Amino acid sequence: MKTISSLHDPAAPALGLSPEAHQHLGRDFLWGVATSAYQIEGAVDVDGRGASIWDSFARQPGRTVNGESGAVACDHYHRWAEDVAMIADLGVDAYRFSIAWPRVQPLGLGGFNAKGLDFYERLVDGLLARGVQPHATLYHWDLPQHLQDLGGWGSRDTAFHFAHYADLIARRLGDRLASLATHNEPWCTAVLGHEQGKFAPGERDPQLAAQVSHHLLLSHGLAMTAMRASAAACPLGIVLNQVSVSAASDSAADQAGARSEYARFVRWYMDPLFLGQYPQDTGIAHYPEIRSGDMALIQQPMDFLGINYYSRTWISSAEPAVPAPKALGETDMGWEIYPDGLRELLVGLKRDYALLPPLFIMENGMANADSVSDGRINDSARIDYVRRHLEALAQAKAEGVDVRGYFYWSLMDNYEWDSGYAKRFGLVHVDYASQKRTLKDSALWYRDGIASLRALTAGRREEALHG
Repeated sequence: MKTISSLHDPAAPALGLSPEAHQHLGRDFLWGVATSAYQIEGAVDVDGRGASIWDSFARQPGRTVNGESGAVACDHYHRWAEDVAMIADLGVDAYRFSIAWPRVQPLGLGGFNAKGLDFYERLVDGLLARGVQPHATLYHWDLPQHLQDLGGWGSRDTAFHFAHYADLIARRLGDRLASLATHNEPWCTAVLGHEQGKFAPGERDPQLAAQVSHHLLLSHGLAMTAMRASAAACPLGIVLNQVSVSAASDSAADQAGARSEYARFVRWYMDPLFLGQYPQDTGIAHYPEIRSGDMALIQQPMDFLGINYYSRTWISSAEPAVPAPKALGETDMGWEIYPDGLRELLVGLKRDYALLPPLFIMENGMANADSVSDGRINDSARIDYVRRHLEALAQAKAEGVDVRGYFYWSLMDNYEWDSGYAKRFGLVHVDYASQKRTLKDSALWYRDGIASLRALTAGRREEALHG
């Protein structure tokens, strides 16, 4: 890979952060990057991989932009060694990835695929050999199509199949993983996949979505129980996408709307996991069927909680609605850039949940149309986005939130689900025709900033030791 010299003054504050932020994001703080299997791996019909619901969904006309799929994506399945070297060269501590369930268990039940398991074993060992911690997620939306044919997440049986799959992965890789999460963003699976029809499998049924959300949480609890029973060696948890919610005014309607939205988006998953119940103030009519013992299973102790934060939700009951201020603009996804929402969210979680485990920001980033000039990819907007969110994260730590790491989403440009390949979140640019990877300015900034922060932290430690 072409080496590009630092674009930043080494004497400047690390990552452009304030001295106060340095204090909170210095020693022992984990820096990482993240991806998911279907978005980067490609090779969907190679080495025994089974079909997933996203393979099927993307083939349906009108479901994704230009009918694009993850069939090739970033060809990571074949280029994993190059990508691991690139990750290591960025100087991050950790890499978060997901395991494709249909690659390791093609039908989602029955026999496992040795070639698929071997691929993830090579990836994990390759990361460790380069000094990068592997953080895995068991489910990032690519359900085996065979299980969907049997009812998918709408079927309670799928939760038990998932627990069997989780147990196998924990036994095979748990001795080398730095963490293992059951699910990524169950809200997306339930709401976008089963209520709004935007994501696979493309259903539009609010009652089904509520039941799916419960089966996802039940599968988490069953998987946690199975992995604990097999003495999984790595920390276990779940990753939730969350937002802060702002009311447009002090009116009773706006305030009530904001509370209900927060209950639907955040508390719908947090309350079962940490309080053993679903919130009753959501303003919706659809609640799942719950069997005896379900909530106790869901409420398993966790070693960590992953949080994905991108933006806030703005609630206005006025006609026409009062628009969000968007003082810092919005990303290419149309999401408002609102860094302080991360602080608001984390401080609120600390306030509301006494049993909260250590937190990690497992995803945060922006889609941005990059500017390419003379081989250099200028994405200063992304740098500003990340810097502002790191400041907010440091403020949350200053207010007592136990957050221990930050993973940028994503390592490289990739398949952005129903948006196809038009939206680019990566620190690394991918030319999909040639599969060439090129570090963007943001990648260099992140690399140099982490190195500077480590040097600064080491210097302070040396001063403390020798006075």
